[in-house]
Amino acid sequence: MPARHRRLAVLAATAALVAIPATVGCSAVDKALDCARTAESIADSVTGLQQAVENASNDPTQADESLDRIDKNLDDIGAKTDNADVSRAVDDLNKAVDNVRTSIKNGDEAPDVSPVVDSAGELTKVCTS
Repeated sequence: MPARHRRLAVLAATAALVAIPATVGCSAVDKALDCARTAESIADSVTGLQQAVENASNDPTQADESLDRIDKNLDDIGAKTDNADVSRAVDDLNKAVDNVRTSIKNGDEAPDVSPVVDSAGELTKVCTS
């Protein structure tokens, strides 16, 4: 192989090796950004849940809709992460949402949503750190 071709091959191999960590790094950054964006959506849904619980006498379906939005966002984060801390925060928030949903189903017109708020805060913290 001529020297020129060898240099081109070495340069191409070096470029490929440099690109691999950059791609992995971007993937990790993309996942973190997705997590942070979804956590922000969850925070908005939690605010909606708080308002829906306060206005339950006007429209009891609003709380269910807010819980459904939180569930969807949690599914999105759960599918995109392999981070143990994020997974744990998602599980905790899922349990809190299930408890509120059960309370509503059992006739509680003013369920305690503070565990949902706390868990959403923890998820946001984990996603943005």
